[in-house]
Amino acid sequence: MSSFKTLLCKYRKYLLGFGFAVAALLPIAAVDSYFEMSKNMEIYSDIYKELNIYYVDEVNPNSLMRTGIDAMLESLDPYTNYYSEADMEGFRFQTTGKYGGIGAIIRKKGDFIAIMEPYQNSPAVKAGLIAGDLIIEVDGKSVKDRNVEEVSAVLKGSPGSSVNLLVRRKGFERDQLFTIVREDVNIENVPYHGYLDEGIGYVRLSQFTNDATKNVKNAIESLKKEQDMKGLVLDLRGNPGGLLHEAVNLSNLFIDQGKMVVSTKGKVKEWNREFKTLNKPTYTDLPVIVLIDVNSASASEIVAGTLQDYDRGIILGKRTFGKGLVQQTRDIAYNTKLKLTTAKYYIPSGRSIQAIDYSIRSEDGSIGKIPDSLKTEFKTEKGRAVYDGGGIEPDVEIEQPRLSNISLSLLSNDLIFDFATEYYFSNPTIPPTRKFGITEGLYKEFVDFLADKDYDYETRSELLLRELETQTKEEMYFDAIRENMSSIKTNISHDKQNDLFKFKDEISHLLRTEIVSRYYYQSGEIESSFDDDPIIKEAILVLKNPALYNNLLKP
Repeated sequence: MSSFKTLLCKYRKYLLGFGFAVAALLPIAAVDSYFEMSKNMEIYSDIYKELNIYYVDEVNPNSLMRTGIDAMLESLDPYTNYYSEADMEGFRFQTTGKYGGIGAIIRKKGDFIAIMEPYQNSPAVKAGLIAGDLIIEVDGKSVKDRNVEEVSAVLKGSPGSSVNLLVRRKGFERDQLFTIVREDVNIENVPYHGYLDEGIGYVRLSQFTNDATKNVKNAIESLKKEQDMKGLVLDLRGNPGGLLHEAVNLSNLFIDQGKMVVSTKGKVKEWNREFKTLNKPTYTDLPVIVLIDVNSASASEIVAGTLQDYDRGIILGKRTFGKGLVQQTRDIAYNTKLKLTTAKYYIPSGRSIQAIDYSIRSEDGSIGKIPDSLKTEFKTEKGRAVYDGGGIEPDVEIEQPRLSNISLSLLSNDLIFDFATEYYFSNPTIPPTRKFGITEGLYKEFVDFLADKDYDYETRSELLLRELETQTKEEMYFDAIRENMSSIKTNISHDKQNDLFKFKDEISHLLRTEIVSRYYYQSGEIESSFDDDPIIKEAILVLKNPALYNNLLKP
């Protein structure tokens, strides 16, 4: 209440205390805007007060206000957010990649919370936790029926403080107590680098947090010491972005000094800026391929778009997310922050990568097909045509195969995860990632493991048939096609046992990735995906064929 009245008095004084002086100094539109702001703040304050005093049930003032703030910001765009004092740990993680906690990904599993993936060398690993452990209590309090957000909040805390977890693990006769000393957990922004093939280097950048450029450069230099590098694959798939200056600095590794990378334009003209490369490039002649997908956003799109606009690299994969909005943080009262959209950014060709309508997304999160009439053509430095309208379109578009229904069912029911947990307890070690495979014997073990498990699912054909049946019944046509429908239903009825062998290669890949991650963590998980990744295969093909690489960069 007091903060509202303070603001209200401030605007009243400004608008009324100075009277005609304000009207003389400010445009009429600005005076009207300030009046509307003052009026609506008074209305909001009065409603807030009346609800607190007279509403039939007890009202939580903090919760009520937070609902109002979130609804107000949600009406603007998805990236303008309010961070309360309790939210600041999550905000710090977004900007630095660090947080105080135990260092593990957790997920709801049954009534409790499971450790899904502990980070390598994290406090969780040092204390002895492993993937598959079920958290029963935190500091003596049951987590039964608690959601992930609630448990995550109590697991985080100041570095040096400790937290006690009561854990249930397969093979334990009774639940065991683990004491974990929280640390400043730093999520590596370069979780993996290595060679895909002879001379073809690979670097995965997961987020543009502090030192992203430095870490990418260190990874490249480390690879160059191993062998002569003939080409580089920079993987930005799934990278949600982060710090703008890191996107500029990373682009600078490959493009000349003094080149425009991105410009920002917004309502406050004084904040409009141009960001140019400041240093001499490190890798001027190294062929580069950048991998992107629908989850590559913001800073990822700046780097991919900049290299594309200067014809400095080939972009492979799927169209990016389309987030061309710039956010700034403003300090608010009581140690809180407001992250708000202040501008749009534009890459060197002049195009914006912001989606035309960010509220409309396909099921996979992509923008979907944009009509040509809504796109504007721009030119790269060499004269290639590129377009705005949302995200970065790859130079070579490659579809990532969709998982079969049986694979999705096995994943969603944690059956691949649970089998990997059992395998880990029975096998203390496995060969290096690239030498480990799913043998016939191991796959049979998995099939036997599934014998008494429930993983029923509906195929796309069965879903469509069910929809047809419903529609024909509504339109009174069903009786005429009843026999045909019955025959079709019999013919397409799926057989789970047959599907286990029909999609054996796909399921084996998922099994291999999950098992490898238990021994070699995220780096092993990434490396295990190479053999079955069509985008990686295409990148290797292009980099091993200089003529093809150069042709793709021609207008």
